[in-house]
Amino acid sequence: MTKLPNTEFAKAQLSEMISEVASFLGLESQTGDLLHQWVGLSVLIIAAILAWLVALFLLRFKVTRLVRFSKTNWDDNLQEAGVFRRLALVVPGVVLYFGKDVLLVPDSKMFIAVGNLSAVYIMIVIYSALQGALTATDQIYKTTRFARKAPITGFIQVARLLFTLGLIFLIVSLIVGKSPIYLLSGLTAIAAVLLLVFKDTILGFVAGIQIAANRMFNNGDWIQMPRYEVDGEILEIGLTVVKVQNWDKTISTLPSYSLITEAVKNWRGMSDSGGRRIKRAIQIDMRSLRFASRDDLEKWEKLAILQPYLASKKIDIEQHCKDLDARRLDIVNSRKLTNVGTFRAYIQAYIAQHPDIHKGLTCMVRQLPPSEKGLPIEVYCFSRIQDWVRYEGVQADLFDHILSIMPYFGLKTYQRITNANGDDPNQRSGMVGQ
Repeated sequence: MTKLPNTEFAKAQLSEMISEVASFLGLESQTGDLLHQWVGLSVLIIAAILAWLVALFLLRFKVTRLVRFSKTNWDDNLQEAGVFRRLALVVPGVVLYFGKDVLLVPDSKMFIAVGNLSAVYIMIVIYSALQGALTATDQIYKTTRFARKAPITGFIQVARLLFTLGLIFLIVSLIVGKSPIYLLSGLTAIAAVLLLVFKDTILGFVAGIQIAANRMFNNGDWIQMPRYEVDGEILEIGLTVVKVQNWDKTISTLPSYSLITEAVKNWRGMSDSGGRRIKRAIQIDMRSLRFASRDDLEKWEKLAILQPYLASKKIDIEQHCKDLDARRLDIVNSRKLTNVGTFRAYIQAYIAQHPDIHKGLTCMVRQLPPSEKGLPIEVYCFSRIQDWVRYEGVQADLFDHILSIMPYFGLKTYQRITNANGDDPNQRSGMVGQ
């Protein structure tokens, strides 16, 4: 008697066992007939179910326990995404795929059907596990310090798309009995159609690469896009769309590639700088401008923050007057302080010592060109407070003080007043004066 290989010996033993079971039930069965195959399929299904139960047991009492007591967090994310549970579902498919070679007749219809169905089942389960792994990867990455600087949501979506296309190609190639490479070679014929269908996807993918490589935008950035009436914070940069929550709490959805093809203002630089700009001018009535008198100087010297400025200017003016006297020039050419100049110095000193003004960024008070509305004095500085509501409070408090202190320097603001008839009294008085 010749010695059979292990696989052939096992198949012979199982076939004999199936025949004995059929005989016990009062049925005649021979290797290869329909009854023999159905009994073999039943045994195969029972074996697959038992293997699945064993895999669930190991998953629940072994893998879950290891995940729970591990010091790392990435396995917890995989557990929550259901990766281990989905991998356990691969076991019955593997039993069916390889068990058919032992319990079913090769090249029979049932053999081919079980092989194809189990292969499709395994591919779908692995695809599902990969999708869960991508979800876990996204969650793990969001907990790192790089998440705000370089979001990978678009790349995760590209990977999902590639896995989906790969699954479709594998299933189709299995059904038609052709190699996936053969199917890929035929894509050139429908490339134009694919480009048309996936136009936004391709453009979004290219835009995502540029955004990530250049770190142009991140989740949480405040952007403004006038064309789309967008003014708010980026919630998500996806493969094809970007979600922005506007400050009125509405959600705007726009194409991803619009971030690199349209004009976009990104306020991230303001956030990174630690300050938020205050740039506002007040209009001073030029009729209130004058030289400072001795009484003015005595009154202004009572302001502590002005004392260093006045002392310095007093020395400069005295030295200038001595030089003029030595050269016997007219006293008209001598230097004098003005109320508007001293007012500018006061504002500069005030914002320099203000606790909510950023000392490391530009801080100045400048005079803009005069116009028919008066002389503009602009305050240009940065608030340490970036929160919108508190920032507006800092800005309002600052100008409340500036406007209230103006009369102390003998200055008036320009204000255009109209009467009930809509006439401008300023213009009417000007006409009368002429």
